[in-house]
Amino acid sequence: MTAPVFLADGVDLTTAAEGTLIELTGAEGRHAATVRRIRPGERVDVADGAGLIAECVVTGTGPGSVTLRVQARHEVPVPDPRIVVVQALPKGDRAELATETMTEVGVDVIVPFAAERCVARWPAGDRAAKALARWRSAAREAAKQARRARIPEVTELASAAEVAARLRAASCGVILEPGAAAALSRLDLPTHGDIVLVVGPEGGLSPGELDAFAGAGATQARLGDSVLRASTAGAAAAAVLMARTGRW
Repeated sequence: MTAPVFLADGVDLTTAAEGTLIELTGAEGRHAATVRRIRPGERVDVADGAGLIAECVVTGTGPGSVTLRVQARHEVPVPDPRIVVVQALPKGDRAELATETMTEVGVDVIVPFAAERCVARWPAGDRAAKALARWRSAAREAAKQARRARIPEVTELASAAEVAARLRAASCGVILEPGAAAALSRLDLPTHGDIVLVVGPEGGLSPGELDAFAGAGATQARLGDSVLRASTAGAAAAAVLMARTGRW
């Protein structure tokens, strides 16, 4: 059975050599001790969310804390090619669902995008920071559940010009379009660099956005005959890319 993963909040794993004792406290310590009921002798992994993992054995527990002895430490390399999904804002709580499923699949970077035809709108002021925090929290929790060594980066809200710049700099840019002639499963894909995938809103990208992204070098591609929701299309397409690039 695979060991559960906890995040190293407040613990510097770079100095956690073999035999070192580390303590999980705070939210992670409470989750391990109270929710998961981790007990001495059990194996757990502690990750810093940036690729570093400490393989540990529980030596003791307390109210809201767990003490661990490091057995080994290793670093998971940065994936190559990276999968970057530009996600048009879904409606309601589907933003968190989209972030969770893309994280579980293995997406490396998630870029929120307020497309012209999005029904949902990114809030302004302090509420914008809270909206971004919800996306990032969803990615963090999903990364733990999926036992990922790296939490995907969730960027600030991107404009169409910023999305075009990402596409221009990518090794491959793809726009998901249900009516596209090319199938995503048959595109020629690079073995290195960023593959940037644009998922539009359920009303589709505007002609202006399509022209701008095509001008930045992006290719239109379809997933299949069925049309997915904006909140699930990114995860489904990312799964295709993960398999095609050998990351799965």
